[in-house]
Amino acid sequence: MTEAYQITTLIVLIGFMSLLFYLVYKSRASSDSLEVYALGNKSFSSISVALSLAASITSAATFIINPGFIALYGLSAFIAFGVVMPFAIYAALIIFIKRFRKYGMDVKSISIADWVGKRYDSRFLKILFGFLSMLLITFIVLICVGMTKVVSKALNANELSILIIIVAVVFTYMMIGGANTMVYTNSVQAILMIVVAVLLLGSGAYLLFKTGDDGFINRLNEIDPSLTQTFNKQSPLFRDFFEVVVCNTIVGIAIVCQPHILTKSLLIKKDSQVNKFLLYTVLVLLLFFSVVFVGIYARISFPDLMYNGAKLNMDGIVSAYVLYRFPVYVGIVVILGLLAAGLSTLEGLIQSIPTTITNDFVMPLTKMAKLKAAPMKINKVLTVIVGVIAILLSYDQLVNPSLSVGIFAQNGVYAFFSAAFVPVFFGIFTKTQNKWIPIAASLVAITTHFSVYYLELTPYMEGMAVKNPAIASALALISSTITGLAIYAIKPMNKKVQEYASA
Repeated sequence: MTEAYQITTLIVLIGFMSLLFYLVYKSRASSDSLEVYALGNKSFSSISVALSLAASITSAATFIINPGFIALYGLSAFIAFGVVMPFAIYAALIIFIKRFRKYGMDVKSISIADWVGKRYDSRFLKILFGFLSMLLITFIVLICVGMTKVVSKALNANELSILIIIVAVVFTYMMIGGANTMVYTNSVQAILMIVVAVLLLGSGAYLLFKTGDDGFINRLNEIDPSLTQTFNKQSPLFRDFFEVVVCNTIVGIAIVCQPHILTKSLLIKKDSQVNKFLLYTVLVLLLFFSVVFVGIYARISFPDLMYNGAKLNMDGIVSAYVLYRFPVYVGIVVILGLLAAGLSTLEGLIQSIPTTITNDFVMPLTKMAKLKAAPMKINKVLTVIVGVIAILLSYDQLVNPSLSVGIFAQNGVYAFFSAAFVPVFFGIFTKTQNKWIPIAASLVAITTHFSVYYLELTPYMEGMAVKNPAIASALALISSTITGLAIYAIKPMNKKVQEYASA
C-alpha cells in the first residue's frame, strides 16, 4: 500500500465527511423540541425512508463483521446470516411496522420505550425500557470497531486515533442534526452501499460459474470440509438445526423490535406511502444481506487466513480482502461504502439511544423527584457520555476481542429485543391493557437471557470459550412469550370460573 494511496484515501474520506456536514447544515431542525429531534419536521418520500431503514438494519455488521463469520465457518454461517435471519426480518417488518405505525402516529411516540409506556399506560415500563436501551450501546461498539478496522487499515494509521476521530465527528453532527439529518445522510449512504454491494458481490462472482475442481464448493472442501456443511460442528455458533435455523428465525423476527428500526415508520407522513416504503426496503435489503457471501470469496482468497504474513483477526478479514482484491481507486470507493454502511446505523443509534434515555428514563425520574430539567440539554450531555463510553468499550474490543466484537454486540442487542418482543407483540396484536403481561415477560426475558449466557445453562453453553448469544436470546424469547400468553389467558379463565360459580 503506497503513500499516494493513503493520501488519496484520506482526501476522499475528508470530502465525504464534508458532504455529510453540509447535509447536516441544510437539514438541521431549528426547534429545541425533543420530538422534532427524534422524528423530524419534514415530509420524506417513501424511497428516502426505505433507503434509510435498509441502511440502518444492515450496517457494518452485514458489510464488515458478519462476512468474517462466513469466512471462518462457511456455508452454515451463510445460511444463518444470509438466508434464515434476513427472511425472518422481512416477514417481521411487513407484519409489525403497519400496526406499530398506526398506534405510534396516534400517540406521537418517539421511541420504543415511549410507545410501550403509552400503550400500557405504565410509567414503570417506560422507565424500564429507557434503562434497557443502554444495552444498545454494544451495537455502537460493533460499528465503531468495524469502521476503525477499515479506515485504519486503509490509512495505515493507529486504531485508537481513528476510533476517537470517528466517534467525535459522527456524534457531533448527529447531536446537531437529529432525524432530519439522519434520513438525508442515510439516503446518501444507502446509495453508496448499493454501489459497493454490487462491487463486492461481483468481485468473486466468477467463482460461482466454475465447475469441477475449480468450483467454489470444491475449493472450500480442500481448505476445510466443515466449510461446506449445512451445520458446522466445529463452530461455536452454527452447530445444528436449532442454532442455524430455529434461533436465527426467532432472532430475526424479534430483531425488528429495536427503536432505530420500528420508529423509522413514523417518518412516513402519509399512510398511502407505507406499502411502497416496505417494498423498497425489502428489495434493497435483499441486496445488502447478500453481501455476507463475500466471506466465501475471502476464505478462498486467504485459505489459511493469513495476509501479508500476518494472521487475520476475524473482524479484519473484509478490510484485508478489499485491499487484496480491488485496484487502488476502486478499493477507495469500496472503503467509502463500508464506512457508509457503519455510519448509516451508527447515526440511527446515536439519535435514538440518548433520546430514549432522556425521554423515557431521566425525564420521568426528574418529574417524580419534582425537579426541573431541559430535555434537549440533557440529551446533548447524554450523547457526549455515550460517545465516551463507546470509545472505551470499542478500544477494549479492538485489543481484546472474544473471537469477534459481533459476539459482544449480539449479547447486548439480543437481550434488549428479547425484552421488547412481548410488549410490542401484545401491544400490536391484542387490545389488552394488562400491564403485568409486558412487565413480567420483559423481566423473564432479561433474566433468562443473561442467566443462560453467563451461568452457562444448557449443553450449548457449557465450557464454551465463545458462547452463542442467539441461544440465550431464543430461550429468553420462548420463555417470555409463554409467560405473556399465560398471564393473557388467566383473566378470561378467572372470568369464566366466576361466571360458573355464580350460575
